Amino acid sequence: MARDIRRAAVLGAGVMGSGIAAHLANAQIPTYLFDIVPKELTEEETRKGLTLESKEVRNRFSLKGWNNALNSKPAAFFSKKNAELVTVGNFDDDMERLKECDLIIEAVVENLAVKQQLFKRVSQFRTPGTIVASNTSGISVSKMAEGLNKDFQEHFLVTHFFNPPRYMKLLEIIPHPKTKQDALQAIERFCSYTLGKGVIRAKDTPNFIANRVGVEGIMYIMHLMLQEGLRIDEVDAITGVPMGRPNSATFRTADLVGLDTLAHVARTVYDNCPNDERREVFALPDFIKKMIDGGMLGDKTGRGFYKKERAQDGQSVRKVLDPATMSYIETIKPDYPSLKGLKGIEDPKQRIAKLVSMDDKAANFAWKVLADSFAYCANRIPEIADTILDVDNAIKWGFNFQLGPFEAWDAIGVRQSIERMQKEGISVPKNVLGMLEAGKESFYTKKNNTVYFYDFKTKDYVPASKNPDIILLPELKEQGKVLEHNDGATLYDLGDGVACLEFHTKMNAIDPDIVGMMNKSIAIVEERFEGLVIANHAQNFCVGANIFLILAAAQNKDFEQLETIIREFQDANMRLRYSKKPVVAAPAGMALGGGCEILMHADRVQAHVESYIGLVEVGVGLIPAGGGCKELYKRCVESVIENPPADLFPFVRKAFELIALAKVATSAQEAIEWGFLKPTDGMTFNRDFLIQDAKKAVLALAQTGYRQPRELKNIPVAGEGAAAALKVYVQGMRNAGFATEYDVVVAFKLADILTGGKVRPGTKVSEQYLLDLEREAFLSLLGEDRTLARIQHMLMYNRPLRN
Repeated sequence: MARDIRRAAVLGAGVMGSGIAAHLANAQIPTYLFDIVPKELTEEETRKGLTLESKEVRNRFSLKGWNNALNSKPAAFFSKKNAELVTVGNFDDDMERLKECDLIIEAVVENLAVKQQLFKRVSQFRTPGTIVASNTSGISVSKMAEGLNKDFQEHFLVTHFFNPPRYMKLLEIIPHPKTKQDALQAIERFCSYTLGKGVIRAKDTPNFIANRVGVEGIMYIMHLMLQEGLRIDEVDAITGVPMGRPNSATFRTADLVGLDTLAHVARTVYDNCPNDERREVFALPDFIKKMIDGGMLGDKTGRGFYKKERAQDGQSVRKVLDPATMSYIETIKPDYPSLKGLKGIEDPKQRIAKLVSMDDKAANFAWKVLADSFAYCANRIPEIADTILDVDNAIKWGFNFQLGPFEAWDAIGVRQSIERMQKEGISVPKNVLGMLEAGKESFYTKKNNTVYFYDFKTKDYVPASKNPDIILLPELKEQGKVLEHNDGATLYDLGDGVACLEFHTKMNAIDPDIVGMMNKSIAIVEERFEGLVIANHAQNFCVGANIFLILAAAQNKDFEQLETIIREFQDANMRLRYSKKPVVAAPAGMALGGGCEILMHADRVQAHVESYIGLVEVGVGLIPAGGGCKELYKRCVESVIENPPADLFPFVRKAFELIALAKVATSAQEAIEWGFLKPTDGMTFNRDFLIQDAKKAVLALAQTGYRQPRELKNIPVAGEGAAAALKVYVQGMRNAGFATEYDVVVAFKLADILTGGKVRPGTKVSEQYLLDLEREAFLSLLGEDRTLARIQHMLMYNRPLRN
């Protein structure tokens, strides 16, 4: 039976509840957010003359949660406009509204009795057939639904979101023994496609999958640190990027999560898993207990394993806790040869393998951490999950590791690592020994372009299930679907008459190879295909031009080469814009500078919701010169091109502010609101489906009679008067101390471009005219030593120089 989730309710307006409600609103699902009714007034409410019967008082906790979500950093909402879709209420006055809902998610305090009491009330109001889910991080799904009616249990399950709900991919689903398959499948599809989550079915065991094995790893690292005599910042230097893990590593991650939350998860296992062979690892070290007692909980209290302090020069400095003295000390940068030896190794598999192959304190620490993780995870199957695939995905999606534990084990070498474990007296799981005895040397293998994983139950490899909506470019390469290739980009055949252009330079920075492949791709597509997708699997779509290349040419005063580079990029973008076949760009992550300009020249953009888009060139003393100024201004005046008003200043001012302030949209939705994307562009919540969605967009354009656009030659510009007004505004910012002298130089150049240069108001110009202005301004700025200084500073410190 098909189920549509059109309205939802979240019960509990704390950090998780308000975050879940915000993300439901991001998906355009109207959502109720309820919490308890306060029992007494605050001083402020008393001063206002409010009573316990006032709606503002009765909804105090849900209103607080709503406001916290609205103002949270990082932002919980894609756009503040989405907050309008969240309606606050309370458990006493508004439970009747649950009858309107297709999905009810509980997110109250982690207390079984409190949850059971709330679910009894929910059962009185919900419409039969409505799915009810708990966001518990570890309480038994069976116990929560004890004593409730059959229909409730048949539509009850756990949906365990990770914090923050907008950003974290993992969602663990734990069905009740009586949950109906259609309800389970409906919620899995909703969470995967509508909310963009990586869904894993877990078992009804304490802390489920990710927190069970992930927190064991964190707790083991804490104990091992004390045994080995390492510092907290030393451990973070080892257990972060070198091991294929986030830069926040172990202790910085714990500060982000909150030490109280981490301790709760650890205690849950310690109290409820008496037969866990690593139970004592979950016991809190004494210094952790002291931190909790002293309110040193991490970022939420301003101090945890790290604390920021203000130095004498006014700069913020981060200090680190010394567990022995419980005081904060200066951080250090560890000087281990093993860590230095990893420089330049991008592949996490190669990086981990090299790290544990070396012999110093850091390498040996990393090995012990991995060996513990390997053994613990293997011993948890089938207790917490049926397959190694589920464990690997849970850790990657829930903790942002680049590799799951079994993938990391393969990277090191299973047999080789087991021999080392045995030599060092580490207990090796019997199921892994059995795998080797059966002649299986790795957890994963590939046959006929299909990934297989080792299944401990059948003692053989089984194929990993594949969703047809997931297109993986490396698989197309293995299948011989590469059409053209150079060092910067590759063109693939996606099938069904659609090609895909992938960038693969470092950070996907635009260089001559990419520009050349853009031109070649359009030529091939116009001759042989229905249309083109521009996409990749990298963390960022494209961070802009190769600034090293630009800087080198500018330092050598090679302005002829620079003009050629810029003109060719402009021409390539115009070729995208006026191709005979539709072009759809599919960004995810950052699309900055030239990356944004590529998007703006596509027919359509199918953006991952977490796309961060903007024209940021002014940060290095330049202006957009790949058609960004031209295209953004075009969008601002698009609605009045045929009948322009006498005053075009309001139109040009919008484009000017977006570029001059280097504004970056923090979501695809915000990019649409600001004009970097169009209202007709699409958004994909789950990045796994992004290329398929872009392919569908290309085919939809082709099948509805796509016609090659015509270059505009009648764009009305505001002229010298508007440029003068913008310059007065900029000078005012300078006088007020909000802009530097060189900011004024750059802004004046930008004002001249966007207003059309030395022309009268209402003059109509061509796109090429505006491109020429862009290019001339860009080259003139590159002739300034102050621009080169800004570029060098950005490359060195990754932040703008205010000169």
